[in-house]
Amino acid sequence: MAKNKAIGGAKLLARNLAFGLALAIPALLLGGAIFSQYVMGLHPCEMCYWQRWPHWAALAFALLGLMTRKESWSDILIYIAAIAIAISGLIGGFHAGVEYGWWEGVTSCAIPISGGSTENMMDAIMNAPLIRCDKAPWTMFGISLAGYNFLVSVGGALTIWMLLKFSRAKAGGNYGKTI
Repeated sequence: MAKNKAIGGAKLLARNLAFGLALAIPALLLGGAIFSQYVMGLHPCEMCYWQRWPHWAALAFALLGLMTRKESWSDILIYIAAIAIAISGLIGGFHAGVEYGWWEGVTSCAIPISGGSTENMMDAIMNAPLIRCDKAPWTMFGISLAGYNFLVSVGGALTIWMLLKFSRAKAGGNYGKTI
């Protein structure tokens, strides 16, 4: 009886941790990206923006999952959040490969242009920094921000997935049984 109670507690802990990670990972990575852009002055390239969209989606699914966590189907929202986190990580992995010269990628610039006169738009284009996707503007231990997004996102998504899988495992498994 005590063993079943411990397993039930471990499953609840695993589920709560999965929900927390599904919210924390995209929130912290988006926060880091926005901090690096607006505080550190690291202008994002087009692929940097691509990595942000799945994190925004993951954040939305994680928040919905947390708000409905007492429902059994809320786990599906966290699985979807984990998939979105993994997608961002895979885009980051592709981007890191472009930065390291492992393969060709998109090298266009990301220039936000607002409406107005032709002269104002031309000034915005001419004064905007050209941000290349194949040059890492910052690295730590030889790993770029895109590389860290890959590592944290894919690792985090797999962790969330495994925690949810454990929390949903049927009772009577081989937990502590001797063979």
